[in-house]
Amino acid sequence: MFIARTIPRPRPLISKTSACLIRYSDYKSPPTTGASEEEVHRASQYCSQLLQQYDHPSYILTTFLPSHLRPAYLAIRAFNLELARIPDVSPTAPVRSMRYQFWRSTITSTFALTPVAQPVAVLLSSVLSSLRQNQTSPNSNPSASLHKSWFLRLITTREKYSTNAPYPTLASLEAYAENTYSTLLYLTLSALPLHSVTADHIASHIGKAAGIVAVLRGIPLLAFPPPLNHHSNTAGLGGTLNTQRVQQGAVTLPLDIMAETGVREEDVLRYGADAPGLKDAVFKVATRASDHLITARSMVKNVQRGEDVGHEFEHEGEEGHDDYYAGNRLGNGDDDGNALGHGGRSRGLGKVEQQKMEVEKAFGVFMPAVPTALWLQRLERGDFDIFKDDLRRRDWRLPWKAWVAYQQRMF
Repeated sequence: MFIARTIPRPRPLISKTSACLIRYSDYKSPPTTGASEEEVHRASQYCSQLLQQYDHPSYILTTFLPSHLRPAYLAIRAFNLELARIPDVSPTAPVRSMRYQFWRSTITSTFALTPVAQPVAVLLSSVLSSLRQNQTSPNSNPSASLHKSWFLRLITTREKYSTNAPYPTLASLEAYAENTYSTLLYLTLSALPLHSVTADHIASHIGKAAGIVAVLRGIPLLAFPPPLNHHSNTAGLGGTLNTQRVQQGAVTLPLDIMAETGVREEDVLRYGADAPGLKDAVFKVATRASDHLITARSMVKNVQRGEDVGHEFEHEGEEGHDDYYAGNRLGNGDDDGNALGHGGRSRGLGKVEQQKMEVEKAFGVFMPAVPTALWLQRLERGDFDIFKDDLRRRDWRLPWKAWVAYQQRMF
């Protein structure tokens, strides 16, 4: 088996864990320029409710983040949901294009601290204002801020695949995951703030795994769209798949994997789970997601043991990964190259100790690895039948499994 199995925990434990989860919307972020504290609080509530309804795993994982990071986390994740829902709420290509352009303009005005009256923009503007104010403190890192280019990258990538076009290759699916789910983790790390090659490297693998899993999860709903608009990864999507096959759609498996396993789109649309070669294709794609999780897990273990992470970060030097790394090496440190701020090496720490500190600080951001691994385990137990209804329900084990993973610092 390519995924380690786990023994399900008794249900009573979950209820106790769930009862301990805080109400994230009750946390009040510092007000931004032009918005009152009450307006920012209402924006935070909106983003929290958006996550609770459409991205429940991310809502659950909020409790493992430090309180000062939660407003940024809510804004970033809600922004992603707003983009992801555009194809569902926009019936035509021109309308979708206008909505994506609205978010480009909104990001530009938000980074200028003049947000439009939209809850995600208001909360994000508050976060940016707070980060910029913190830059003036004596021990801060001038590069401690969010990258506008990463938000624009999310918009561009979401728009590119808004028509549910198939991925030409498995590598192109990985690139999509890197530009969406990995980028969400990069933004969250920047808001922590933590600018670290090691943390970004681990986040890249986790994000790729999460992005691949998100595409696999969406295959049944894209192939057989439900009669109603249900853009959610939570339970209760309106009955079984058999009752939802009202309108046929698209199959978003990578074309090279489909050719290798002999899967034809028309067979999937006609026979569903019984399409020849479908399980083999799903297995190959899921294996790549599992490989990324295994790599991220081994990197964390290596750092905790005081060893090297194992391989170079393939995206180092790309846009968003070059300026603050260079800033931490040049001009933000002492004569030995030890940076004094949030993002660089702390005075007196060697490379190994620095990496340990960075992984410990970033571990809450790495927690999306937990629901990703749990879903892959359920997929394996179902013999890679992507159409099983169980794969589209909430995993009652998530709060407990996430708590254990956080306590053990291993996902």
